[in-house]
Formats: sequence, C-alpha cells, structure tokens
Amino acid sequence: MRAARLIKMVLLLQARPSMTGAALARELEVSERTVVRDVLSLSEAGVPVYADRGRAGGYRLIGGYRTRLTGLGRSEAEALFLSGVPSALREMGLADAASAARLKVSAALLPELRDAATGAAQRFHLDAPAWYQEPETPALLPVIADAVWDDRRIRARYLRKDTEVERELEPYGLVLKAGVWYLAARSQGDFRVYRVDRFAAVEGAVETTGGDAGDGGGAARFTRDASFDLPAFWAERAAQFARSILREEVVLRLSPRGVRQLPYVTERAAAREAIETAQTAGGPDPQGRLTVTLPVESAEIAYAQLLALGPEGEVLAPSELRERCAAAARRTAALYTEPGGQGRVEPGGQRASGGAA
Repeated sequence: MRAARLIKMVLLLQARPSMTGAALARELEVSERTVVRDVLSLSEAGVPVYADRGRAGGYRLIGGYRTRLTGLGRSEAEALFLSGVPSALREMGLADAASAARLKVSAALLPELRDAATGAAQRFHLDAPAWYQEPETPALLPVIADAVWDDRRIRARYLRKDTEVERELEPYGLVLKAGVWYLAARSQGDFRVYRVDRFAAVEGAVETTGGDAGDGGGAARFTRDASFDLPAFWAERAAQFARSILREEVVLRLSPRGVRQLPYVTERAAAREAIETAQTAGGPDPQGRLTVTLPVESAEIAYAQLLALGPEGEVLAPSELRERCAAAARRTAALYTEPGGQGRVEPGGQRASGGAA
C-alpha cells in the first residue's frame, strides 16, 4: 500500500511542475504529515524531490528526473479506454483503475501535452441515462463486470417475468443503453441478452476437474470466441427486438407537421419506414396529409404514444383505437371550453368571475 502511494507521489510530481503538501495530501488521501514522511523516504531512496519553503512553496522533482514506473497494468489499460464514461466506470468499480491509468499516461507525456486529458474532459462528456430518469446501479453489476473482464463463467439466478431461473453463463460483454445495463452472454452455445437489474444472485462457476487438490476445482474460465463482435451483436439484437415487439398495425393520417413528429413519439425506425413507404406509394393527399400504416407494439401503447401528436395525427384504424383517441380529444376540448364564461382562468392564475368589471 505504501509502495503504491510512493509511486503515485512520484508520478504526480513528474506530471506537474510543483505541488503543495496540502494538494499531495488530497490526491493521496493521507495527512500532510504522511506526505512529509513519504518525501523523506523518496529522498533516501535517491529520488530527487526538492521542497520549496514559504507560503508559495511546495514539492517538485529536480534535474529532469523521469521514473520508468509508468507501465500500465491490464485493468488500468482496459479502464483507460472507458475513461470517457465516468458514470459507467464508477458503476463497474473501475474508477480507481482509470484514475491510475490517466495519471501514468500523463506522467509519460511530454510537458507540453500534459493538459491534453484535462482539455478533452472539459470539452466532451457522455451522459448515458435518459432524461427524467433517476439512474440506479444494479447491485450485482461490479461482480458481473469482473467476470466479463476475466472471461470467467458465472452461475446466476435470473428473474424472467414472474419466475426465477438458474443459468450458467459465459459473460461476453456489457452494454449501457439509456441508463440500463445489459449483459451479452453465451448459454448452452447460444448468445443471449440479459438485463443486469434482473439478476437475483451471481456467483463464480467452479470447474469440476482441475484446480488445487481438495478444493473441489478452480474458477471456471471460458475461451472467448474471437469472432464475437459486441457492437455488431448488440446492433443486430436491438433491431430484432424492436421488430419483434411490433405485432400490431394502426393506420394514421398525418399533417406535414405530424409526419415530422411521428419518429419522436413512437419507434423511430418503424415510423421512418412507414413514412417512406407511404410517400413512395402515393404521397400526400391534396390537403398535404399523408396516410401511413404504422407497426406498433399494442393498441394500448399506441394510444399513449399517438396522443402526443395532438391534432397533427388522426387514427383511422383500428376503430377501437380511433374511438379512444376521439374520446380523449373530446375530454381535452372540454377542459378548454368556457360555458357562460364560468371557470375561466386568467393568465396570472386567478379564476375569473365571468361578469363585467
């Protein structure tokens, strides 16, 4: 622990012209007294750390000293490639590894390039969760992430609808989609996708043979299929999922504005395909309205989605959905009706009396 702290202190001083004792203490998460003792230890070991006295003083390396202790470990190197997704790093338990990797890279750079990491972080940031949703980190995510990194089989209990099933999985990769974590894993030779927040329990699988004598076997690892491409696999499965849930159809008549809005209120690819098909088949009517046949998950979900179009979209079929939307439109219109001037609300929020002043 202390050796790692001393190495980190050297890297910090190598990456910056000078640092105060207080700044080093914050970075190393120790007291300033510990910093003083560590500096003395480094000096005794031959590292040329110089202390500047006074209020503006601090510690610095002299004589162009460069340590060779900048080699990245495996976990640090892997985490470095995820350093643009800080929330994901924290959730997978890799924040410390990424911090160490960035520090080592910074120490290895030329002085004029050491602000590159800070400059990039101030200019680009990825915020993965969707709007109006409070992201929740699945409790078992760090355990699963560790198995993914280590190519280690896991035994898992997984909630499928109202039942709990047990599976032995080969965890290939993790995907963060709109704030939800998914695991791509191979089970019985087939690749499948699992929502991480539905895992009830996860433990490492154990080899039935091998391992140390008497321990019942060692950790079960799997040989990764070199042809597996996580981004391509996810894109294919996501497209399959989107198509598979669109089991019903509705017919809509859209205004030009409704045509533009439709991809934002329902499944985007399906909406665009429906619009393109309608435009190719016959195009808009003389009033500029376009009739489209849209695949939807269900009439219930379509009802909630299509109400967002307001007067820019008219449901033509099925008749039950058309009547539900018409009833909703009538109820909405009634809210804005002013029978005899009663119940009218002024812009300032005061209810009007309905009579002349």
